[in-house]
Amino acid sequence: MARLSKFPAKAAALNSFYLLTGAGAATILTAHLLNPNYLTTSPVVTPSDLKAVLNGVVRSSRAVRTIASSVVDYKYSLHGLSVDSDEYSRVLSEVHLRSAKRVRNLCEANKGFYVKAAQFAAAMRKIPKEYSLALSPLQDKAVPYLFDEIKDVLISNLGPNLSDIFLSLDEQPIAAASIAQVHRAVLKNKQEVAVKVQYPRLEQQMRFDLATMSFLSKSVSLLFPEYRFQWMISEFTKNIAMELDFNQEAKNSERTARNFKYNNLVKVPYVYWDFTTNQVLTMQFCSGGKVDDLDQLKKMDISPTMVAKALAEVFAEMIFVHGFLHGDPHPGNILVSPEGRNGFSLVLLDHGVYKEFDEKFRQSYCQLWKALIYLDSNKILQFGEQYGVGKYARYFPLIFTGRTIDSKSALGEAMSVDEKKNLRQELKSLKVDDFSSFMESVPSEFLTLLRTDELLKSLVSKLGSSQQIRLLSYAKYALRGLSPKLNPENVSLVKVMLSRIQMSIPYIQLRFVLVILELLSLIKAMKLSVRKNFRGMVISVNYLLVNFLRQIYVFGT
Repeated sequence: MARLSKFPAKAAALNSFYLLTGAGAATILTAHLLNPNYLTTSPVVTPSDLKAVLNGVVRSSRAVRTIASSVVDYKYSLHGLSVDSDEYSRVLSEVHLRSAKRVRNLCEANKGFYVKAAQFAAAMRKIPKEYSLALSPLQDKAVPYLFDEIKDVLISNLGPNLSDIFLSLDEQPIAAASIAQVHRAVLKNKQEVAVKVQYPRLEQQMRFDLATMSFLSKSVSLLFPEYRFQWMISEFTKNIAMELDFNQEAKNSERTARNFKYNNLVKVPYVYWDFTTNQVLTMQFCSGGKVDDLDQLKKMDISPTMVAKALAEVFAEMIFVHGFLHGDPHPGNILVSPEGRNGFSLVLLDHGVYKEFDEKFRQSYCQLWKALIYLDSNKILQFGEQYGVGKYARYFPLIFTGRTIDSKSALGEAMSVDEKKNLRQELKSLKVDDFSSFMESVPSEFLTLLRTDELLKSLVSKLGSSQQIRLLSYAKYALRGLSPKLNPENVSLVKVMLSRIQMSIPYIQLRFVLVILELLSLIKAMKLSVRKNFRGMVISVNYLLVNFLRQIYVFGT
């Protein structure tokens, strides 16, 4: 943890509290009312506008009060403790937990963008574990709006006569999120659809909430210079702007469908443009269970390991080949359908947040992963300079593959006891300021990649699969992403097949290297067990043979 500044006395802490609570709401309200578009877009203040302003002030004040309470808690609780002491670490963890619970209560009270922000932060997994654990339950927590309010949005977007469009429209939503909810319906042509409807008055609410978050982030940075989260607010603001534009979401959906046109494992709902606007998205209804619902997978007789492999490969292809990445792969946005040539298919939903990589970044990221796979430390450090993170590049292998830059462990294997011990010692020298500097330095593309990778890690774990599945998928598609792209529609089938064989050679070589590394690691483990007892040797030999045969079998997959 970072070394915090020497804490001021009680009066100064109280001053911080009053500064935040007193000035906070006024600053945010002024920022809203002095918005250059406010007077031109709203020359007459309606009761709805006034209600939105008052609601914004209440929400903002609640947020300011919560963060101010946590600031005081940190300053009082840690005052006088030595940063290097065990007592400091213990108390810090306790304060983290109290503060995380306050933030969770705030998000549950304010709902909307606050829940979305909590989901965003928790998925990054780059915040203290106390916060991650406290905020993670908010991923599936959203209270739907009453249908009367949803109906008003539908009428304002699709016209007054909804019966001219829908044969039926269920008033009870089938899904509710932080900015929209989804209703099942049947169109006049008898097509079953899912209608995603944005909650009313979100743009006004967004101005207040984002102004509040930015104000609080800057205030915390002034009081605790090591803790800088403006990078997270900036990225969250970009994501929210994308998510509020349902027309753009529909375009993203169609582009993803085109990218996976020849992949029978992926299904993307068809968009009905005649009934789609900036606030309403009408798409094909697709059934299926949540990707991490093991009971449902068992009922459908679908292997969780095969689902994990398919999931890893689909997102690896997005990252390394398409350069167009779905930025929010949490379980509610991916369904597993029993329909498909291989016994199942993945249904990709919610295409609001995407990150497009330019060709230069896509190619360099493929090269970085090639270096990570082979643990080429010189290359990894070179990419650190290229991405502007300097010395922090030595942690790329740890972040993405779970190995240190000088690790002897095979890809996907746990670090040795000595490696873990050395890593703990090294991490003790890092401060929160180092973390802030790293997150501020990396390209914005990295923030989406980090968040997506963390969500994928979590899903693979929930499916009971080894992280090696994800890492080998990344390896496969990173190498494929470095090969010249071919369009099957413009070249002969023979040329496409030859190209794919050529792309497979480096991957097969990589798999062979990984098998050898794992064999060497297992032989080493076997030698250690022989020293303990003969039974241990037999178990190790059996495991070695079985695992070797398994690796040979999966070479071509």
